[in-house]
Amino acid sequence: MDILSIDHIELFAEDAERTAAGLRDSYGFTVAGRGGPQTGLPDCRSVLLRQRDITVLVTSAIGGGHRAAEYVGRHGEGVAVIGLAVPDAREAFARAVERGAAPVAPPTEFGPEGARVTFASVAGFGDVEHRFTSRESPGAPFAPGTIVETGAAGSPDGLLRVIDHFAVCVPAGELGPTIRHYQDVFGFEQTFEERIIVGSQAMDSKVVQSVSRQVTLTVIEPDTTRAPGQIDAFVRAHDGAGVQHVAFLTDDIASAVRTCSERGVRFLTTPGAYYDNLPGRLGDVEVPVDDLRELNILADRDHSGVLLQIFTESRHPRGTLFYELIDRRGARTFGSNNIKALYEAVSRQSAANEAGRI
Repeated sequence: MDILSIDHIELFAEDAERTAAGLRDSYGFTVAGRGGPQTGLPDCRSVLLRQRDITVLVTSAIGGGHRAAEYVGRHGEGVAVIGLAVPDAREAFARAVERGAAPVAPPTEFGPEGARVTFASVAGFGDVEHRFTSRESPGAPFAPGTIVETGAAGSPDGLLRVIDHFAVCVPAGELGPTIRHYQDVFGFEQTFEERIIVGSQAMDSKVVQSVSRQVTLTVIEPDTTRAPGQIDAFVRAHDGAGVQHVAFLTDDIASAVRTCSERGVRFLTTPGAYYDNLPGRLGDVEVPVDDLRELNILADRDHSGVLLQIFTESRHPRGTLFYELIDRRGARTFGSNNIKALYEAVSRQSAANEAGRI
């Protein structure tokens, strides 16, 4: 199956306008359009956001007739749709269903001839669907006739360039079947796996990527033979499998972190000892260690280069969805040596949140 890239993601939210405003104000997205009853969508309201090569649709239900109502009721706000750019959405849909995917929405066309957009959806993991998307014209509107676009695409000098990957948490026992599903149905390839042990807790993860390497899922399951940890907590709070975080690729992580912090984004902190050992462990990582320490940016190196990354605090009422900023300077992996630091940082945030409720 020829999956080219991520066309868009769709967040289901309780209030689309409020969530979209938060992404605009915090991360620099541009509001590019809206849809609702006035545009032929009787059971929902949507706000279209863009920034460079990232497109986000935020949707909230009107009443109970739209799938967003059930999704938000069960999981809270989250990533409900990952749109996959393909040459022919009809063909991709038929092939995926033939290979065992559960159909969600049949092929639907939008717009006039020469600028048509086709959507067709199948089930992915948990309640997340994959929307095959094909466009006759690369510059065609998102969904002509249902989303009225009021602004241009995001600024070419936006902080965030593209979606690098999704981190997906699944219940214990579902890691293997989920990976096989992506291999068998979507033609993804497994490119990495690891087991991570932090104190009395443990988790297992595997990475699958499209053949184009433009769509990446890092799938994680808890080890329930050991003490419960944050993956168990996510699955419990989210009520099943879901996207734990979305990683946005940036070309200058120091500038991105400073700007997002000024806009009110709160990032996870890292103990100072982490940076004391960094030069000896990694050598020159292209950003001064004092800057990394000041901004709490994590660093790693693989055989291809340097990786810089940082994670936001979750502002979700259930403590689930959060975001990552990632800066790849040749690196192709996902910061394996930083997973423990992330795990411990999330645990500190959870403990602080719990103390605040007492």
